[in-house]
Amino acid sequence: MEFIVSSSDLLSQLNTIKGVINSKNTLQILNCFIFTLDGNTLKIEASDLETTLETSLVLENVKGSGVIAIDAKKLTDMLGLFSDEPLTFKIDLTNYKIHILSASGEYDIVGMSGEEFPKNQALADNSSSFTVPAEVLQKAVASTSFATSDDDARPILTGILFELTDEHLRLVATDSHKLARYTRTDVKAENNASFIFPKKPANILKNILNKEAADNAVNVKFDEKQVIISLTNFVLNCRLIEGKYPNYAAVIPAQNPNVLQINKMDFYQKLRRVAYFADPSNGLVKLEMSGSSLSIKAQNLDSDSKAAEELNCNYEGDDDMKIGFKSKFLLTILDNINSEDVSIQMSDPSRAGIIVPVDKPDENEDVLMLLMPMMI
Repeated sequence: MEFIVSSSDLLSQLNTIKGVINSKNTLQILNCFIFTLDGNTLKIEASDLETTLETSLVLENVKGSGVIAIDAKKLTDMLGLFSDEPLTFKIDLTNYKIHILSASGEYDIVGMSGEEFPKNQALADNSSSFTVPAEVLQKAVASTSFATSDDDARPILTGILFELTDEHLRLVATDSHKLARYTRTDVKAENNASFIFPKKPANILKNILNKEAADNAVNVKFDEKQVIISLTNFVLNCRLIEGKYPNYAAVIPAQNPNVLQINKMDFYQKLRRVAYFADPSNGLVKLEMSGSSLSIKAQNLDSDSKAAEELNCNYEGDDDMKIGFKSKFLLTILDNINSEDVSIQMSDPSRAGIIVPVDKPDENEDVLMLLMPMMI
């Protein structure tokens, strides 16, 4: 088979899908891209057995058809050496030799049969689906993926829960210390359904969505075992995490009479400075609230160092409040809230604090973050 393709267009697509490939694989085929030429469409796939990502290019100059596996690292490294120019690929499917012609040179590499590449299973007949604008899905994934767990001993918490009802689409992630919940009331389903989306494909999807036009429709189809997400130029197919997600609603305090409202950037910058002086074993920072004043404090007894910052705020509560948080988690949550001001709602120093944006430009969007406190 033979085709001509722009080196930069091909490299751009390959760099996007190569994130699926693991650094170490037991199967050689998983180190490769699978090229499938059918008509004037070149489909390219990469997989780690759990997740498959495919893209396609429509070409004008093609001959023949077929399938071949090409080493991913070797091909991307080679393409990175070219400026934007047309390359001719001439592939002999009897011995998998690949002859590449540029305007001034020629290059030979050897591929392998693509027949061993894992085939995706079809969705069950009772699968569910919904459609969502690319911008909405990007916000939803970005607002929750950071809160997933890294603990493989609890695989359920390493993914993002997608919940569909006749009232909303909701994404939830938690590592049992922090929780992120993103809700859209303008995306609904006739029947209630849910699935747990793994972290790795979630991060890949987030990167792809950044390249999509905001209003492009993204179609999501899923059954009990897998999900297929179709975008303009990419299709993501991944195995879901099976199991029952914890009752996250039970850890969200319903009554929170103590409310701190503060400028996010001012709070973030001063918190970051103080956190530098926190005990590295726990990262504890203390927040002390009273009226229009917030004090942020940290100390490290081992190095006999400490820090404190005072800043203006608006605090309303039954009494003055003192509460401790892990600084790393609090900074991460603030990093993932898009609002000029934030509100921290608390019941008492032993229960979780709820952190929400004050500015809500989109009435269909609801963002809630939760952080468990630390003993002071």
